[in-house]
Amino acid sequence: MSNIDGNINNKNRRAIKMMLWFGIASLFMTFAGFTSAFIVSKSREDWILNFDLPSAFTFSLFVIIISSLSLVLARRELLRNNFRSTTIYLTVTFVLGVIFIISQFIGFNEIIENGYHFTGPTSSITSSFIFLIAFVHLVHVLAGLLVLLFVIYRNIKRKYSISNILGFELASIFWHFVDILWIYLFLFLVFFR
Repeated sequence: MSNIDGNINNKNRRAIKMMLWFGIASLFMTFAGFTSAFIVSKSREDWILNFDLPSAFTFSLFVIIISSLSLVLARRELLRNNFRSTTIYLTVTFVLGVIFIISQFIGFNEIIENGYHFTGPTSSITSSFIFLIAFVHLVHVLAGLLVLLFVIYRNIKRKYSISNILGFELASIFWHFVDILWIYLFLFLVFFR
């Protein structure tokens, strides 16, 4: 490969990563808007001050943090050309993502069992915000799971190498963002309710 081809490939990789970062920034701004609206809405008379978050949300926090750690281990193994271990860690990350989604739905169910819904006569502005924030985040976790499936498939087919891990890196960046975003949202909901 000539220097020109190498420079073009490097520029393309940087451009693709930059597009991902722009997308992440726009997602962050969306959630910043949600949390800002949450804070502003707290001044409403119908705001519930003693709204308890579901315990499943706390469990999901630990699950998604562990999933990021398993993804870091997958990257380490990939850089060692250990495809089998990489696949194992990627699969663990995927399974933990599925457990995260299940725990979120368990959390939604806890909120409903406490008598609050997203909309309707048994909803409140507080429960509506919590459902909205958690559900929109959950959709992004689902997108991350689909990307992880693609990465697992490509790893099994040995499409990645030390010199070609762009797809893996993009998936990792997005997954870690979703992880950090849930940490932020969880802490926000704990301290600003």
